[in-house]
Amino acid sequence: MKKSIAAVFSLTLLAAASVIAGPKAVKVDPPYAAPAIEGTDQTGKVVKFADLYKDNKFVLVYFYPKADTPGCTKQGCSLRDGNAELAKKGVKIVGVSADTVEAQKAFSEKYTFPFQLIADKDGKVIDAFKVAKRPNGMASREAFLVKEGKVVWHDPAAATEKQAEDALKAVEEAK
Repeated sequence: MKKSIAAVFSLTLLAAASVIAGPKAVKVDPPYAAPAIEGTDQTGKVVKFADLYKDNKFVLVYFYPKADTPGCTKQGCSLRDGNAELAKKGVKIVGVSADTVEAQKAFSEKYTFPFQLIADKDGKVIDAFKVAKRPNGMASREAFLVKEGKVVWHDPAAATEKQAEDALKAVEEAK
């Protein structure tokens, strides 16, 4: 039986879309220990990730390439807008990029982010989470959900506008 041109075209578009979309977010099974690393936030305060894990039911650690760029702004604003709902579920949000403390502070203030942004200029946090780096040293867009010190969800191609929605789904699945 011959396939119609429209059917072949639809299948081709579907295949292309799955390649473009990249890898999907997944529940991590079995969960593994989250990196107990330190970083500096947008205020210059040292942040001990082990303390974040101990003090919060969930920690969403999201990585983005560069502060105050279009995609990174959409990702951060999604989490800002979803922060109240995520906080109700016990989630603390922490953003990480290879920007400076000053760039993170300006980014946070410009968009009134209610969460910490880690200035990871030396890439230690990026490396500890094994986040892919772009050729220029910037982090790729990824997200990790940590529950009780263990990574339980990983999004290797984190969304921009849907980051909060994706994180909420992951929290529901991780309960």
